[in-house]
Amino acid sequence: MAKSKLIYSCQACGVTSPKWLGQCNDCGGWNTYVEERPIAESNHPRAIRFEGFAGDIDGQVTHLSEVNLTETPRVSTGLDELDRVLGGGLVPGSVVLIGGDPGVGKSTLLLDAVAQMSQQHKALYVTGEESLQQVTLRARRLSLPEDELLLLAETQVEKIIHHAQKQQPTVMVIDSIQTIFTDYIQSAPGAVSQVRESAAQLVRFAKQTGTALFIVGHVTKEGTLAGPRVLEHMVDSVLYFEGERDSRFRVVRAVKNRFGAVNELGVFAMTDKGLRGVNNPSAIFLSRHVTDVPGSAVLVTWEGSRPMLVEVQALVDETHLGNPRRVTVGLEQNRLAMLLAVLHRHGGVPTYDQDVFVNVVGGVKVTETAADLALLLAVLSSLRNNSLPEDLVVFGEVGLSGEIRPVQSGQERLREAAKHGFKRAIIPVANAPKKAIEGLEVIAVERLSEALEGMR
Repeated sequence: MAKSKLIYSCQACGVTSPKWLGQCNDCGGWNTYVEERPIAESNHPRAIRFEGFAGDIDGQVTHLSEVNLTETPRVSTGLDELDRVLGGGLVPGSVVLIGGDPGVGKSTLLLDAVAQMSQQHKALYVTGEESLQQVTLRARRLSLPEDELLLLAETQVEKIIHHAQKQQPTVMVIDSIQTIFTDYIQSAPGAVSQVRESAAQLVRFAKQTGTALFIVGHVTKEGTLAGPRVLEHMVDSVLYFEGERDSRFRVVRAVKNRFGAVNELGVFAMTDKGLRGVNNPSAIFLSRHVTDVPGSAVLVTWEGSRPMLVEVQALVDETHLGNPRRVTVGLEQNRLAMLLAVLHRHGGVPTYDQDVFVNVVGGVKVTETAADLALLLAVLSSLRNNSLPEDLVVFGEVGLSGEIRPVQSGQERLREAAKHGFKRAIIPVANAPKKAIEGLEVIAVERLSEALEGMR
């Protein structure tokens, strides 16, 4: 009897090798190769054809103009903030991968969502990490409807698909993909090959039967989704569930979405009855101080399809080290160093002998360049120990030559600031409104030096 060949697969990126290597040649990871056996082609799970497949098995070439388009109705999850991140609800046949730190609330969020959806649609919750009793106890603690929700405790993907074919749910949750395995691969659950093949079978089932699928994924210590990178390519949407353990607020962010806006943000508050959506996140991320505080600036950022007001805080202090520290929380650290150089060159304010610490209040991560101007004004306010007006908002990108560049959706940002009672705004000239906004004085600037004058 012929002996089956062995291959070695990288746990970090999924690349295979005929021999074991200490360092992966593709991703550079050390000691990431594990021994696996290749799948026999005759027994490959992708050769299985699921029941209920309505498409033509033989592909046909067609003109783009001949494709019939029909608007796909979306299924509401019952949670407005989750619907917002998904682009308006679940699309039938879509696959959504959601990841987050342990204990952040992934299972709580999805159990709440499928329990709400089970009142209108058939929903199946598959748990591979908890028993049915544990899931039921959580549902009762959260006072969720129990009558219609279907539960299944199973970890073998073939059995999960068999039960799903019999029940034909509209929406299904897999919690989590790292616990699911297939018998066609002789490696432990959670291995790269197991995650890849199990996810491939589930995605194929969802596409062929029109079942909306949620998949829970673990994250690494770096905060990225564990498993092969191809896992994120296979699914339609990738959501990250973020939040500090000592904070009651959680943020769901979309980093990939084939059916909606990327970088859309949903904000939830953790309560004793589960997660509750926050309709006005600007109110929780703004800490209105009783007295004026140096080093604080209010930024109007744009998240997905809506503006949001957040507070940027800076602390500048004399350094006692050879190299001054540059620390950021919620902003890019390399961009801080660049902006401080611009402040020195075009604003005449040196910080080479100062430690600079910058933080975005509430645990929000701001990735857009519109935060540049607010960051510099907060740094200058802390350096001079001179507080900014509490009714002032700021946004704008700062270029290397000291110019203030425009950002997207400037009018919507100004209206959001006026709605929250702000009276003054320092913005780029190109974002200046053609029609005055009632109750809001707009200071349009073209250079960094003009912005520094406008903050007085």
